[in-house]
Amino acid sequence: MQSIIALLILVADIYAIIKIIQSSADTVKKILWILGVLIFPVLGLIVWYLAGPGSKTN
Repeated sequence: MQSIIALLILVADIYAIIKIIQSSADTVKKILWILGVLIFPVLGLIVWYLAGPGSKTN
């Protein structure tokens, strides 16, 4: 069960990192967001989802 949860977190983090790279934020902000997601996988993912870089609406 733990491995399934870990796999889901890994997939969500990879998705977040891809979205961060594709965002319109400047490079420094992108690097900081990616580091946050990598260092704090669950908390970083939640914070990115709530306040991530780039525009959420077009």
